[in-house]
Amino acid sequence: MALFFDSAWFDERLGAVGLRRSDIAAALGLNAEQISELWKDQRELSAGDVRTLSALLGVPPAEIAERAGVSTPVPKDARGDNLAQLNERLERVERALAEIKALVLDLLAKSP
Repeated sequence: MALFFDSAWFDERLGAVGLRRSDIAAALGLNAEQISELWKDQRELSAGDVRTLSALLGVPPAEIAERAGVSTPVPKDARGDNLAQLNERLERVERALAEIKALVLDLLAKSP
């Protein structure tokens, strides 16, 4: 996690997606001075700001929060997405184990 706002990374991401700081200002409802404060780590992002930046910059909310400084919150729904993905993966593993168990039991039943 970045201790301070990683302005170089944010500028690089903006360039990669063809946006400028003024675009971020408009999306967040901030003026140029307030955006400058963000870049200088003098203003904090809210969870909603993290969500908006995530969509604009095409990276997960957790990465935005990580790059925006130590006190930046990760939106709760972003954590929920990760939990949902883990639950889906666990369900797939459990189904695979059940299939393997059935195959082993079938093999054991057929052996002399």
